[in-house]
Amino acid sequence: MVEQITTAEISLSKTKEAVIEEAKRIEENCLYSSKGHLVAAGFWTNFNYWIGIPIAILAALGGILSFSKYSCFSGPLAIVVAISTAVSTFLNPKDKYNSHFMAGNNYESLLSKARIFWSIDCKREESDEILTSKLKELSEHRERLNRDCPQIPKWAYKRAKAGIEAGEASYDVDKNKDAENARPLVAKTKLE
Repeated sequence: MVEQITTAEISLSKTKEAVIEEAKRIEENCLYSSKGHLVAAGFWTNFNYWIGIPIAILAALGGILSFSKYSCFSGPLAIVVAISTAVSTFLNPKDKYNSHFMAGNNYESLLSKARIFWSIDCKREESDEILTSKLKELSEHRERLNRDCPQIPKWAYKRAKAGIEAGEASYDVDKNKDAENARPLVAKTKLE
């Protein structure tokens, strides 16, 4: 009788192992970059509200005061509104939000491609040359993102890293798989 080899029994070549390791590095890099950019995007969208809403309220209040007996306060209030508006225009929080949000999503997309590549594509029977070529494409895509995306602020990276380490980026399916892998291999017997 001829033994059949199942896919679980096929050993990976040294090249495939190296390709998988590098793809996992790309995935990890993209995870931290994605989460860092999304933390920064969250800050800038909140900042836009923190500065925009008070500016609108103070501008309206200044207009109302200019027609009241407290019109002497409308001038200083107009100066505060002008300074706040200048700061908001200079910082451009909406643009910073958009650039970090798009960068975060682009890194997230590359992260998914890298994970699918190492967890599925590399385990199919493709040649080492094809897999190496696909890995280079993933690496070049990451290099383009690194070059074209805004820099992640250090505080955003630290907050993202803490969140990742706390399990915020984990999927339930992976947690269940880790729990199954941690179970003892020897079946427990009931002692009488």
